[in-house]
Amino acid sequence: MTEVNKTLYIPLYGKAYVSRKGLFLKDKKAEEIWAKEEFPLKGKSKSKWLAYYMGIRSAVFDEWAKAKIADFQNITVIHIGCGMDSRAERIGSNNSNWYDVDFDGVINERRRYYAENDRYKMLAGDARESAWLEKIPSSEKAVIIMEGISMYLRTEEIQSLIKSLTARFKEISLLMDCYTVKAAELSRHKNPINDVGVTEVYGIDTPEIFGNNGLKFIKEHNMIPQNYIDELHGVEKYIFSKIFTGGFSKKMYRLFEYGNVYF
Repeated sequence: MTEVNKTLYIPLYGKAYVSRKGLFLKDKKAEEIWAKEEFPLKGKSKSKWLAYYMGIRSAVFDEWAKAKIADFQNITVIHIGCGMDSRAERIGSNNSNWYDVDFDGVINERRRYYAENDRYKMLAGDARESAWLEKIPSSEKAVIIMEGISMYLRTEEIQSLIKSLTARFKEISLLMDCYTVKAAELSRHKNPINDVGVTEVYGIDTPEIFGNNGLKFIKEHNMIPQNYIDELHGVEKYIFSKIFTGGFSKKMYRLFEYGNVYF
């Protein structure tokens, strides 16, 4: 796999780590895959603090997605840049038509551990292109999950993706985490993704920049809610709070929701 593809092992390790410790989310699939793969992560990419962060980030996305699809039948859910994530299993896809999308090499890896059914499909596709969207039937409502992917896309590539999505679906709700410009600059030299060979990433400082292609900026979400921090204790809770929360953290990493109808 390419260097960008290999970044999937960092959140996979994080989710497996916190799941084994009984923190934030239960992800037996991540535990299973990591036990078999054990990709040789090194340095900061195997930090327990980063693992906690990855686990909480995934739990926040889980909460949001579960709430969005709870009141609808046959809603379309698209997880772009899914990596080896098991979100469809964690929150359930019985009342949705769920599509996990990633590069061909990643999807080939996924097929070793995941099976498709009438409600769940895996699609090989590049977020910078829109051909894969033609394989998804158009529908009234779509929930779009973009976790840990925007930083690998240029602004114009994200705008093009949003334009393609709004042309395909009438009502869209999208959640996306983003680096700030400062974080992107620092990430060339001080980021766990450097450990798997990635040095080129992108950031934004104004969420409204993506609100001119059929979607509008709805609101910013808290990336690290207090209830998850409270699952840690003692020195670990104190250190994690200092590193990953507060004003400094917000200057580096943001979580934005977009939509054309707030549902």
